[in-house]
Amino acid sequence: MGKKKGMKDSSIEHTSKMLKAMADLDRLKIINYLRAGTKNVGELANLLNAEIVNVSHHLGVLRDARLVSTKKQGRFVYYSLNPETCKSSGSTETFHLGFCRLEIR
Repeated sequence: MGKKKGMKDSSIEHTSKMLKAMADLDRLKIINYLRAGTKNVGELANLLNAEIVNVSHHLGVLRDARLVSTKKQGRFVYYSLNPETCKSSGSTETFHLGFCRLEIR
């Protein structure tokens, strides 16, 4: 019997996790705000007009899906789009989500 074409189940699960992380309205807004540059949780909470605890939760989901990366500076953690997942070209960000990709313009 020949090899089946397609992705491994683990790749499909990873892609699904990334897509689910981006599908939430607030998380998509966070991604959009991070397109303009690095921000901490307080800045994002102000932009979203949301509680810090809720924004922290959303950032954790995005971090677990490897869509954002973190950098600690003093007592603050700054979030940015993960350069391993997101590539910028002009005004377009392309997210590589396993076996699919998403462009945001």
